[in-house]
Amino acid sequence: MVILPAIDIKNGECVRLFQGDMSTAQRVAENYMSTAESFKAAGAQWIHMVDLDGAISGRRVNSGIFLDVARHSGLKVELGGGIRSMEDIEFYLSNGISRIVLGSAAIKNPLLVKSAVESFGEKIAVGIDAKGSKVAAGGWVELSSIDFIELAKEMECYGVEYIIFTDINRDGMLSGPNVERLQALNKAVSCNVIASGGITDMKDINNLKKCDLYGAICGRSIYCGTLNLSQAVAVASESEGRT
Repeated sequence: MVILPAIDIKNGECVRLFQGDMSTAQRVAENYMSTAESFKAAGAQWIHMVDLDGAISGRRVNSGIFLDVARHSGLKVELGGGIRSMEDIEFYLSNGISRIVLGSAAIKNPLLVKSAVESFGEKIAVGIDAKGSKVAAGGWVELSSIDFIELAKEMECYGVEYIIFTDINRDGMLSGPNVERLQALNKAVSCNVIASGGITDMKDINNLKKCDLYGAICGRSIYCGTLNLSQAVAVASESEGRT
């Protein structure tokens, strides 16, 4: 299982949110590059980054930060937030970003997802963010009537290889991931499933590994010290061939 430590960017700063609420943003690190470098030193190969300003505005806002990390940290960057056009996707992938996460587009513009996968294959992931079983969009402020598994199956039909599932109610709360929904999703589709939201400690890492998930995104737990990243990376990668 791959561990992806996370950095969310808002107004150029490293922050974390509670349940996706922008008003709860708290600065968690002084410098994005030194934070990324510490993740690399701990053994991480990937970093998950989100443009929170972009998620709300629907455009590239903090792109310079993400490209800087991609070019100089030694980590592969998985990036989401406000990426809603082929132009955005091409811009980031041609400038060193390794994987693009499309979120709102999966609901509002599924043909973009289809076209992106046809052009870029495994470099495209879809983020499915849910409150209960229903998918949210637009920086998590718009709740749809679409079931998360229904959307995942549609994305699978488009050839999407990676799905990031976030339980919004658990995100940033250090309350443990929603293992039940993650297991249901992993059984429903053949895509590589990445867990996000609520991961707190090594118990959660072990539980997710038992679910045979592809990966796990860890944010607040690293910054708060409830999860040792080096230990998580070591345990998650044991007897696993995925990269």
